[in-house]
This record gives sequence, structure tokens and C-alpha cells, in this order.
Amino acid sequence: MWSNRLNAFVLGCVCLLALPAQAREYDDVIASGYVRIGLYRNFSPYSYLDKGVPAGVDVEIGKRIAKGLGVRFEPHWIVPDENLEDDLRNNVWKGHYLDKNDDQPLALKRLADVMMRVPYDREYSYMRDSTGVVVNEQVVMFGPYQSERWQLAYDSEKISRVSTMAVFQYHSIGVELDSLPSFYLTSGFQGRMREHTHHFPSLPLAFAAMQRGEVDAVMGMRAEIDQQLSLAGSDRYRLGENGFPGMGKQSWDLGMAIKHSNRQLGYAVEEVVDGLIRSGEMAGIYSGLGLQYELPAFYRDTAN
Repeated sequence: MWSNRLNAFVLGCVCLLALPAQAREYDDVIASGYVRIGLYRNFSPYSYLDKGVPAGVDVEIGKRIAKGLGVRFEPHWIVPDENLEDDLRNNVWKGHYLDKNDDQPLALKRLADVMMRVPYDREYSYMRDSTGVVVNEQVVMFGPYQSERWQLAYDSEKISRVSTMAVFQYHSIGVELDSLPSFYLTSGFQGRMREHTHHFPSLPLAFAAMQRGEVDAVMGMRAEIDQQLSLAGSDRYRLGENGFPGMGKQSWDLGMAIKHSNRQLGYAVEEVVDGLIRSGEMAGIYSGLGLQYELPAFYRDTAN
């Protein structure tokens, strides 16, 4: 009898592990008293742990979404996978029984109710694979809340001004390894900047190298640059005035994602975020963290 019960228990566990994670609908979120906000782990200044406490601009926005819904904020930490499609699959609509975000290696994967920092781009949203199937058909990307762009900062004691990328034929610049700026600087302009480009595991480490005098400038996402300038607290390090010829898309809008079947939650969240933007509170969140804020194209277009 015990053997039969054990076999039934094991079979039940196997079946449980085989079940996909289920996205919670709007009524479930409200009834539970909390909303899971999907945030990239160790992604300062957007979302990270500061002495064990969630911090960053996306954390602050997530808290306001929760407040607007009348529920508690709960972070759902995302460890990046190979690409964004994997992140959306693992955290928004399907999940995986091996939860990389949990201390328990075999814990069932929990899905985020809302995922932050997702490109708000129609072309990407409706991208098709080689068979013609929409890659992200299980996901709705909505609610643009910020426009991001590439930015450069330099040491004014080494370079008097950066109005063109041509200066980096003669001056060194630090970038994050395997980033778009890395590819741009090492492959563009017939390779004339390649030998002056230095690679680091992260933008903060590149900025620290500039402070030590190892490189004359750094390039990365604007919010990352803004945070490092704020932490440095010195007007010695300044923002470049230049664009990036030949780079392609230099700015892009960011929004959120939910599972396609949970549009009611999306409408409610979108209403909260829209209110934050139109009231100016969103810009205040960014400035309070020492970051520049730029309206997404949707709001810039409607304002004109």
C-alpha cells in the first residue's frame, strides 16, 4: 500500500512539474493583494538590490503601479536569457520549472504579472520567424513610459570637447563588453577607433577606469551614464554633445509586457502609468534618482 502511495505521489510531482506556469488575470491580482512586477536583476540604475532592498527607477514605477491598483508591490527578478524572446517566454507567458531566480533550484517558475523595460516597437512586436509565425504572439507590449538613447561622457581634463566621434581616433574610450557601442566603435569608421576602444564587464567599471585615468571617455545607455555622473559628483566628467553617425537607431522607447490573454490588467496598468507621465510624476521619479527623462514618441507626437 505504501509503495502504491509513493508511486502516486511521485507521478503527481512529475505531472505538476510538467504543467506550464499560469499567468494571473486581473481579478486574481486584485484578490491576492499584490502584483508581481518583472524587473531585470542587477541592472542599475533601472532595477537592482541596494543592501538587500529593491531600488532603481523601474522599482519606483512598479511601486506606483501597485499603489494605483490598490495592491502590494512584489518584485519578480529576471535573470536575462539568450535574447528578449526567451525572457518574455520564461517570465510573461510560459515559464520554466527550473526557476533561476529562486534559491530552490527545482522551484516552480512564477510568472510576472507585468514585465518592465520591454521595447515599445511595432516592428519588433509583430516580428515573424522563418515560417511566418509571429514570434511574440503570446505577449502584448504596451504602455511606453520612457525613451532611452546612447550617450557618451568624457574627462574634460583629457578632452576639451566631444562634438564628433572623430576625436576617438586619438583618445581612448571605454565600453561594456559585447554591447552595441562596442560593436560600433570597433567595426565602424573603417576600424580607425578599434585600437582606442577598451572593454569592461560593465559600464560602472568602465567609468571607474575613466576616473583612474585609464580611458578618456565612456559610452553606454544614457541612464547608466547619468547615474555614474551623479555618483562622481564632479563637473570634470561631462556629457558629449555628439551623435553617432552610421549607428542606426540611436534612441528607442521602452514600455511593459503582459500575457496576451490578460489585457484587462494591461488596461489598468496603462492607465496608472499614463497618469504618472501626464502629471509629471514620471519625470520626477527620474530626476529624483539623478537621471534625465525623455518622453516616449507617443507622447511627443500627441503634444505637437
